[in-house]
Amino acid sequence: MKKHLPYFLAAASLAMAMPAVAQTSFKVMGQPVATGLIQKNVEQPFFENFKERTGIDATVDYKPMDVTGIKDTEQLRILKSGLFDIISLRLSQVSRDEPTILGLDLVGLNPDYATGRKTVAAFRDTVDEQLQKKFNTKLLGVWPFGPQVLFCKPEITKLTDLTGKKVRVYDQNLAKFVASVGGTPVPIGFPDVHQSLARGVVDCAITGPSSANSAGWPEVTSYTLPVAFQLALNGYGINLDKWNSLSPEDQEKLTKGFDALTEEVWTYSETLFDDAVRCNVGADPCETVKKYGLKLVPVSDEDKAIIESAVKDISFPTWAEVCDKTNPTCSESWKATVGKAYGF
Repeated sequence: MKKHLPYFLAAASLAMAMPAVAQTSFKVMGQPVATGLIQKNVEQPFFENFKERTGIDATVDYKPMDVTGIKDTEQLRILKSGLFDIISLRLSQVSRDEPTILGLDLVGLNPDYATGRKTVAAFRDTVDEQLQKKFNTKLLGVWPFGPQVLFCKPEITKLTDLTGKKVRVYDQNLAKFVASVGGTPVPIGFPDVHQSLARGVVDCAITGPSSANSAGWPEVTSYTLPVAFQLALNGYGINLDKWNSLSPEDQEKLTKGFDALTEEVWTYSETLFDDAVRCNVGADPCETVKKYGLKLVPVSDEDKAIIESAVKDISFPTWAEVCDKTNPTCSESWKATVGKAYGF
């Protein structure tokens, strides 16, 4: 034993001198709890089971946005600063800081899920490039809450009945469209919409059927018009310094993990949309959210025509003017990708 003691002591000293390998950790900001079932049933479980879902040995501190005290409009600046490593980005809201993002979901561009997938495939790389360059953020995935539809307290029978009414909106593109049909756009954060509808601050509001249901909007409205203004695309971003600190193997695992997560959300979102539309108007089957008794306003051919013409007549020209001021190649990049794909 004494013969081997020096070797043992030397090995022990060497081990003590070597720095311990720190486990990877991620600070994550999720979607607001108020937005409903995608956050609760898909997003949060993914981060709570991060090691199993990605294969990366890491600890994750996950906090929904509405418990952080941080506004959704600040998310890109927060990512750039490194205060959070990964954020479930509310793309319409952060587009105020980077207008290129709105090219993914202009009013009238994505009337359904299949079209939304096509748009994301065409324009995601352009958005990612801008986020990396300006906000030190890499885009890990893009997914939809689902078609954004109209909820109103006063009676409506068609889209143009918005004339003279105050309508909650969540981005500049939608605001311009609402104004074009005679409404008064009022930007209000999602958590404050229920109270605003109840108090008459706004007459109508736009969001997805499932999110509206989870937030209790049918309690303070009477009519719903299920015409799709936008698909409410959202995404996951990671601080670029954090990304670069990962090994190539972990980068690959993270990419695959988020690809699987976003695909799961695409599928689940469509299931929720179909069910929530039925639930909101008291129809069966109603399985995912609460049943209410809203009056369903049929989507007319006139309504469809107004939405379909929005891209060329309103949403693209409006967006291009704003976006080109901050990103000179913005509208040309869109025309070469999305525009080419749709023949615009």
